Amino acid sequence: MEPPVPPQEQPARPRSHTVTTTSSSFTANLSASSSTLAYDREFLRTVPGILMVTEIVLGLLVWTLIAGTEYFLYPAFGWVMFVAVFYWVLTVFFLIIYMTMTYTRIPQVPWTMVGLCFNGSAFVLYLIAAIVDASSVTKDLENHNYNSWAASSFFAFVVTFCYAGNTYFSFISWRSRTLQ
Repeated sequence: MEPPVPPQEQPARPRSHTVTTTSSSFTANLSASSSTLAYDREFLRTVPGILMVTEIVLGLLVWTLIAGTEYFLYPAFGWVMFVAVFYWVLTVFFLIIYMTMTYTRIPQVPWTMVGLCFNGSAFVLYLIAAIVDASSVTKDLENHNYNSWAASSFFAFVVTFCYAGNTYFSFISWRSRTLQ
């Protein structure tokens, strides 16, 4: 066998000092639009904004009052926890979207329809969860969770009415957009 032949060194090529770059209109628009983040403090002064903050604060009360008990022994409270935590997280998400005016940067999304579907589903599922919560509260002598469950039931109904109000305002907004 013959020993391998070492690779031949190629002569160094002169390097070009010219750099050509191209930019698409998408990347130019993206970099220009994401450079500043708007903040809409006036949203918190509107009725939907006040309702959304109320949903967040009272929704937090609903699931923390239940989470501090032995809810896992009762499957009905698992459903209430799911609805309360799920819609609490999504409501915080939508509050951030509305406060930072992100919806103006993503015009492809029909935000009025999204808001209507979100608030409508939150109203229906929270109503079911509030009824389940209220019907599951029992005053057993050995049950020390009664006060927490009763309070969570009360706040669940208040949050349900807040979502109903936001559903109404979302419907009005959606209807005014579809008539234009």
